[in-house]
Amino acid sequence: MKSKKFILPESQMPTAWYNLVADIPHQPRPYLNPDTHSPITESDLRLILADELARQELSTERFIEIPDEVQEIYRIWRPVPLVRAIGLEKALDTPAKIFFKNEGVSPVGSHKPNSAVPQAYYNHKQGIRRLTTETGAGQWGSALSFAGNHFGLDVEVFMVRVSYDQKPYRRLMMNTWGATCHSSPTTLTQSGRTARMTDPHTTGSLGLAISEAVERALEDPEGTRYCLGSVMNHVLLHQTITGEEAILQMQMADAEPDVVIGCIGGGSNFGGIAFPFLRQNFCEGKQIRVVAVEPESCPKLTRGTFQYDIGDYSGYTPLIPMYTLGHEFQPSAIHAGGLRYHGAGAIISQLLHDGHIEATAIPQTETMQAGVLFARTEGIIPAPESTHAIAAAIREALRAKIEGRNTTILFNLSGHGTIDLFAYEQYLGGHLQDYIPSDEEIARTVQRLEQII
Repeated sequence: MKSKKFILPESQMPTAWYNLVADIPHQPRPYLNPDTHSPITESDLRLILADELARQELSTERFIEIPDEVQEIYRIWRPVPLVRAIGLEKALDTPAKIFFKNEGVSPVGSHKPNSAVPQAYYNHKQGIRRLTTETGAGQWGSALSFAGNHFGLDVEVFMVRVSYDQKPYRRLMMNTWGATCHSSPTTLTQSGRTARMTDPHTTGSLGLAISEAVERALEDPEGTRYCLGSVMNHVLLHQTITGEEAILQMQMADAEPDVVIGCIGGGSNFGGIAFPFLRQNFCEGKQIRVVAVEPESCPKLTRGTFQYDIGDYSGYTPLIPMYTLGHEFQPSAIHAGGLRYHGAGAIISQLLHDGHIEATAIPQTETMQAGVLFARTEGIIPAPESTHAIAAAIREALRAKIEGRNTTILFNLSGHGTIDLFAYEQYLGGHLQDYIPSDEEIARTVQRLEQII
C-alpha cells in the first residue's frame, strides 16, 4: 500500500530558518532609502520594523536559530504533513508522483503564521505594544492577529477593500483574536484619503494598504511597529521552515522532487518551499526545477520589468530591486487576493533574472477548475491562491503523461479555502471571468517608475 502522509515527529521539527542570501550566486542589489537613494541601513529599517527583524532583513548568515518561544507556538500545528496526492494522480492518469505540503492545517488555515509568530515575538520582546499591517485576502491579517494575541499585542489591520467585501469571515477571525480590521483605503490616513479622492470606487490594492499601515506605525515611533507578510527577506526567511521540513519528509517518502512549485504574490510561500531546495541546487549540484506561479491578471514576473520600485503606493517603504508592474498598477478583483501585488521580493526577482527559477502565469478560471478537481480527488478545498500551484502541478503531470516520463512534483498548498467559498460559488455558477491586462495598461504604470529613480 502506498503511504499517503509523511509526518515528522515534533522532535525533528527544524530549529533554524535558512537564509538563501548566504548561497545565492549573485547577491540582489541593495534596498535604497526612498529619500536619499543610498543603500538602506538597519537604522533606517528600525523606524518601522522591530530591531531584530531589521537585523535579519540585512543578514547574510546561512542559518538563524528559531527562538524557543517561537518553536513552542509552532508546535501547535507544526510539523505539517507532506501528502501524496494519489487521488489526483489517478484522476489525471499520469505516471507522475505528486506531493504537496499542507500548510492549511495551521490555526488560521494558511502558511502565514510561520512569519507572524516570530514577528510578534520580536516586537513583544522589544517592548512594542501595537502592530499595524496590511492584508490582501486576509490570511496574513488573520495570522498576525493570532500571533499578536499570543503576546498581548494590539493589532490593527488594513484589508484591501475588494477582499474585505468578498471575505467577511477572514475579518471576523481577526476580530475574534482581538484585532481591529479596516477596509482599505480608509479615511484614517493621508494615503487612504488621497486614494479615495482620486477614485471613490477604488477596490484598493496591497500597495495602498501597506502605505496606510506604515503611516499609522510612523505616528507612534515609541510604541508601534509595522509588520508585513511577504516580499521582504526576513519574511521569506521565516517561511523556510516549510521547505526544511519538506526535505526531511521527501526523504521519508524515498523520493526527490524534479520540480518544486509555489504560487506567488510577493513571495512568502513560494520562497518558503523553494529556498531550501535551491540550496541543494547551489551547494550540492542538484538540478531541481523551481516554478513560481502567478495570476495572468497580475503578471509581474512574466510581463513586468526588473528595476527599482517602492513596495507601497505612497513611498514610505524602501526602493526594492524587483520585477514589478509599477506600484500604481491596479490589479483586477480576482479572488486570489493574496496574489494581487505589483512586485516580487528582491531575492526572488534576482533568482528569476539569473535564470535559477521559472515563472508562469495562469488564468483564474483554470486555477479554480484545478481547485475543484483537487477538492474532489483529495478532499481539501484549497484557497484561491493555492489553486495556482495546483494548476501548475496538473500541467506538469499531464506533460509527463504525454511524454511518458516518470517525474516527481512537489507543490506548496499554502492554505485551505473553507473561508473562500464565495469564489467557488462564483466559479460553479459560471460567473468568473479571466482578465489579462493589455501591454498598454502595464506600460502606463511601468513608465511612471522613471520618476522614482
